[in-house]
Amino acid sequence: MEPAAGKPSFMRNILVRVLLFGVLVIGVRFAYVVTIRGESCDLGDFCFFSLPDNFNITGAGKIGPSAIVVKDAVRSTSTSPSRVDLWTSKGWRKAVQFYSSVFQDLIVDGYLTPNSKSLCVETSSGQDVFALREIGVVDAIGTAKKKSPPLVVSALPSRQPFDDETFDFVFSGGGAFDKVMRPLDFASEITRTLKPEGFLVVHTKTKDGYSFNSFIDLFNCCTVVKTREIDGMDSSMPYIRVIVLKKEPAILRHGTSKSHSNSVNKCSVPGHKKELFRKAEQLIAEEPLKPWITLKRNIKNIKYLPSMVDISFKQRYVYIDVGARSYGSSIGSWFRKQYPKQNKTFEVYAIEADKTFHDEYKLKKGVTLLPYAAWVKNETLFFEINQDPGHKEVEKGRGMGRIQPGQSSAGSGDKIVDQIEGFDFANWLKNSVSERDFVVMKMDVEGTEFDLIPRLFETGAICLIDEIFLECHYNRWQRCCPGERSAKYQKTYDQCLDLFSQLRKSGVLVHQWW
Repeated sequence: MEPAAGKPSFMRNILVRVLLFGVLVIGVRFAYVVTIRGESCDLGDFCFFSLPDNFNITGAGKIGPSAIVVKDAVRSTSTSPSRVDLWTSKGWRKAVQFYSSVFQDLIVDGYLTPNSKSLCVETSSGQDVFALREIGVVDAIGTAKKKSPPLVVSALPSRQPFDDETFDFVFSGGGAFDKVMRPLDFASEITRTLKPEGFLVVHTKTKDGYSFNSFIDLFNCCTVVKTREIDGMDSSMPYIRVIVLKKEPAILRHGTSKSHSNSVNKCSVPGHKKELFRKAEQLIAEEPLKPWITLKRNIKNIKYLPSMVDISFKQRYVYIDVGARSYGSSIGSWFRKQYPKQNKTFEVYAIEADKTFHDEYKLKKGVTLLPYAAWVKNETLFFEINQDPGHKEVEKGRGMGRIQPGQSSAGSGDKIVDQIEGFDFANWLKNSVSERDFVVMKMDVEGTEFDLIPRLFETGAICLIDEIFLECHYNRWQRCCPGERSAKYQKTYDQCLDLFSQLRKSGVLVHQWW
């Protein structure tokens, strides 16, 4: 019998299986590094040994730039292993690749060069700084509230730790301007650090013309050189508007306000405001036969300005209630609960001459009471309380009050006349708010609107108001007495309609209020 010949074959099978297992291990390692971590064999952890930076195999090319940036960062500081893991993660690499593409486009356009001293603001992790260094813009640093060395140093948005005119290029990505609390302070600080003729590039979510122009108004030292729309990096910001600004040494310094009015009493009405008025509810052209029904129902049709545009780029948010009455009349019942504020905190001013309501406001936080009558100048007035059964329900036993300049303080019948102080409302408004503020006003002054509104036009203060809810008082049909008009007011509905039309033509979004 011949001896068995299967032993060499058995050993060969074992060797083949070992080699196959080794190939499998390498394949799994490759899948982990390339697919999960987003890198390549340029990293020593895949190749199982570290290559010197100057090592090159003929025909194989150089080591990848991302690996060099990571190695340089590790060598330059005591970077923790967790941070290195972050820099090589799939999400990080995706963000870096996105910003690299953005910056390379800016290099092509001439807004960025490899020699540009660059700053990335409000960058929590520093992917944009990493991308700049990766494409060769090595003099780049980022700032955020929490530092992330070596890419990001700690700084508040309105307090950057750099000298004036330090940087050639400043970048704000991730919609930072959409989130910051005080955008004007942020803008002023950024432009302070930017060199003359340097470029600022901002990524924002803004889509509408109103918010775009509000944003541009933050940068009075700069001119817009380019805007375009690009796809975002992920679902958190799917749409990005890229705005490129250039700092001009010959125009206004950062933080200096500029006027949008052509003259002292005429506001400019840009195209984006005209577009808003086309979207707003139509004015009621025909006089209502039952105004207490028609005008009240019309409130449901009102299109509030913050429901149509983004108001994020305003410096302050102010609500002024002229003829406020009690806190619950409109501030508490309507503005606090129903007006869309986009999570902004509004400063609230209540202007009310009737002293019956003054004590109530002492207990209300966040409301500043002006216990005077809004008027066309500073003078002593007489305030007449006269119950009109066809107009409104009595609050706390008081009828609606109206100003009666130059009459006796003696009351008669069901009239109560108090002596009060009036103040120049237009002048107060000009000293209290600016064009960079978002100003909302409700006005219910029992006919005095025909004195106050013309005064606002005369002084140019009307240009400071973004939105008005105006109740216009005229000789309306009375609810109590069919076929009879109110004798309390002499103006007609056509005169009210003309007042509303003038306001909209002047760039103020006015609504018919009840």
